[in-house]
Amino acid sequence: MRNELHLARRLRRLALAVGLTLAGASAFAQDAPPPPASGVSYPAPSEPAGPGAGPDAGAPAPAPESGGRHSRGEIRPYLEVQQVLSADLGNGGDTLTYTSVAAGVDGHVETRRVQVQASLRYERDIDWNGHVQQQDNVSGIATVHAEVAPGAVAIDAGGLATRTGGPGRVFGVTNRDDTVDVYSAYAGPTLSTHAGPVAVNGAYRFGYTHVNDHSAGNLLAGDYNSSTAHSLTGSIGMGTRDTGLPFGWTVGGGAVRETTNDMFRHRFEGEYVRGDLVVPVGPTLALTGGIGYERIRSSQRDFVRDAAGVPVPDAQGRPQADPNAPRQLTYDTDGLMYDGGIIYRPTPRTELQARAGHRYGGTTYMGTLTHQIGRHAALNVAVYDTVETFGHQLSYDLSALPANFNPVRNSLTGGLEGCAFGQNGGGGCLDRSLQAITGDTFRARGVLASLSGSRGLWSYGIGASYNRRHYFRPTLTGVTVLGATHDEDVGVYGTVSRRLSRTSTLTFDAYASWYDNDLANSDAVTSEGASVSYSRTFMLERLQFLAALGLLHSDNGTNSSTIGSASAGLRYTF
Repeated sequence: MRNELHLARRLRRLALAVGLTLAGASAFAQDAPPPPASGVSYPAPSEPAGPGAGPDAGAPAPAPESGGRHSRGEIRPYLEVQQVLSADLGNGGDTLTYTSVAAGVDGHVETRRVQVQASLRYERDIDWNGHVQQQDNVSGIATVHAEVAPGAVAIDAGGLATRTGGPGRVFGVTNRDDTVDVYSAYAGPTLSTHAGPVAVNGAYRFGYTHVNDHSAGNLLAGDYNSSTAHSLTGSIGMGTRDTGLPFGWTVGGGAVRETTNDMFRHRFEGEYVRGDLVVPVGPTLALTGGIGYERIRSSQRDFVRDAAGVPVPDAQGRPQADPNAPRQLTYDTDGLMYDGGIIYRPTPRTELQARAGHRYGGTTYMGTLTHQIGRHAALNVAVYDTVETFGHQLSYDLSALPANFNPVRNSLTGGLEGCAFGQNGGGGCLDRSLQAITGDTFRARGVLASLSGSRGLWSYGIGASYNRRHYFRPTLTGVTVLGATHDEDVGVYGTVSRRLSRTSTLTFDAYASWYDNDLANSDAVTSEGASVSYSRTFMLERLQFLAALGLLHSDNGTNSSTIGSASAGLRYTF
């Protein structure tokens, strides 16, 4: 009884910490995440049939196992103090010294009905020489899955609080590289059950997104502030075992609405309905295809215009919104969508899905590859083509993180890195989402890949992505100050860790990114960084010594910098 009361107190503390972190947070609505290859501006319609490439096509996605799960968990609150030295090595710049004081909690709780995973941190930097602005920083990531009616109804939620450096430099080696605060959260119920032989699935999600931009002279300032979203999806289906037919079928539909609180009050709306078939043609291969109807529309406020109808910019050269004028359409598609492809499962550990079809007025290609290399290693690759908003893409990437993920934190800044990796392999990255903080609707195409695992004393994780975006804006004469029409980025992140002994660990992290757009006076931005960190525990693993070295190089075509950083400190875990 005493242990149960102790665990209950800890759960309440964790719930309070999660609530405080996510109270202002954000994201977009969507259902239990489909594979990124089929991601759309709302939950992918084809997914209910996809995972059932065989006798059980159309069955609901299985809920996490709960029948034999025992209550377990680990909650590790901590206090941390580090001394940080940062020097500009390339331009003879300043050498900065400051003290970082942090409090946080890392933990997970798993019972028969509830799974909670969280990493939360509050940090304050204290300047020693007058060159570093004192600042507070909250970062964290958390997911919750609660089975209200086991095997039928569940509540899912997640949240993110992070700081990013903007286009071309998502994450920096020092705190002064990070100037935009992003908060994201989503929550809602998921239904997954049967009505006789018919599988019934449904989901509702509410999301909220908020951005604070502290960068000087950035066009994002005063633009994207926050957004709210509602999403509703549903589907029914049957597999070949249920129908006696040589195929499984699914019929589904959904709707989404997002409103952005920015200068132009962007609005995004989408609806769809479609049907899908999965036809097994062998023990490891199935053909799949679907057809449906969808309508997507985005709009914004019109511009302030002069007597001749020409948009009038403000003193900074930016357009001004006219709240009294009729709204302007930025994207409008209305018609059939269809695609077909294969689902190939040569082994229980490997699955390949590939599709091609017609959508958004042209040809689309999508695909996913998942391979469980062993008990503790996995590979995931996705090719995607979607119409997105910033809030949706960030929410999707957050909800697509693997269960029991291990968030990676920068050893020098304490902030979240771009990827999180699962304890049993696999992972997900948020870099692509944080490159496009805008209220505009855009079409996003690219490739995502992650590889992670552990073997003996070693653990590793690699994430890579290529992303290209086309932004939809009013095609009006005289408007040339709205930003890029196209942009693209490439990012690679890797981490390798080795336990040197029962109490010490050595970790190496590295990343590289490239960003470019079609603005006439804009050059490509490149950024590379690496760090090595060492940790050693004492006093029954409660006291931990931390040390790290890091190097960052960035180049925006006009200016380049090389910054070296070092830190040393102590962490006490309660």
